[in-house]
Amino acid sequence: MSEPDNSTAIPFRERLIGAALVAPIRAARLLPYRWRVPVAGWLTSRVLAPLAGYGRRVRENLAFARPDLPEAEVRRLMRRVTDNAGRNMMELYSPEFGAVGRAAPVTGPGLPILRAARDAGKPVIFVTGHFGSFNAARLAMIEQGFDMGVFYRPMANRPFNAHYVAAMAAISKPMFEQGRRGMMQMVKHLRSGGVLAILNDLNAHDGVPLDFFGKPALTSLATAEMALKFDAPLLPVWGRRAEDGIHFVILVEEPIAHSDPVTMTQEFNDRLEAQVRAHMDQWFWIHRRWKDGTGPLAEKGAAYLRSLEEKT
Repeated sequence: MSEPDNSTAIPFRERLIGAALVAPIRAARLLPYRWRVPVAGWLTSRVLAPLAGYGRRVRENLAFARPDLPEAEVRRLMRRVTDNAGRNMMELYSPEFGAVGRAAPVTGPGLPILRAARDAGKPVIFVTGHFGSFNAARLAMIEQGFDMGVFYRPMANRPFNAHYVAAMAAISKPMFEQGRRGMMQMVKHLRSGGVLAILNDLNAHDGVPLDFFGKPALTSLATAEMALKFDAPLLPVWGRRAEDGIHFVILVEEPIAHSDPVTMTQEFNDRLEAQVRAHMDQWFWIHRRWKDGTGPLAEKGAAYLRSLEEKT
């Protein structure tokens, strides 16, 4: 996918920022891969993160969700979380990453169910979060014989988003942009027996307040609703970064049992939390995950939950 030819629609300042975001990625690609990825992590954690306030965001989220952590651990996570973010971005733009992801070992109790669904031509929904490397998990699943569609949220900067989408599409297609049109395309894909991957750990304005680290976090029910509608296994999958910082181990958990969207989505939150607690530095603590866990949007989501309870 290339940048749309609508130069008058995109202000010069936005184009300049987009170019500034892409430039260091292009420069870093001059380095060998084994240096490129850690260098990108180092620059992100020690240069970009302080300038952009990412370290402060990590600290704020940890103070909210894990106030029990000692100061030394908070400081370590401020560096390690942003380092992982930089590595993820650099990997996405590195051709060598494809071979690394495809070679990642895949384990877990969900594999037999996954293969049975594939052989039967049934739709499958992978649900995951911004943990370790989602893209490594995508590549590993493709190597297992699954051509995955991906539901994604576009970047705010349009020129940079064009580069981002192109890099994502190079891993697997189709891609479905968040919104009405993307949702319709995604439904059609599932009806045809397709495989879909969704990250479900962002603050969702149309979500409901569910527990995450003991705090209310607005969470979308759409993934569980689609799994029920299309009778698709809902399989949590995690791409955990190995100790060397370059390679990955992919875990496919048992499917979340079909029940109702709220119960299933809370189960996903619980499983993600278990992964994060075991590997605190691998989750994207930069996100404003609990931003709307209270307030008007949360009240609206809570009202929707009550209406569901009344129906049952």
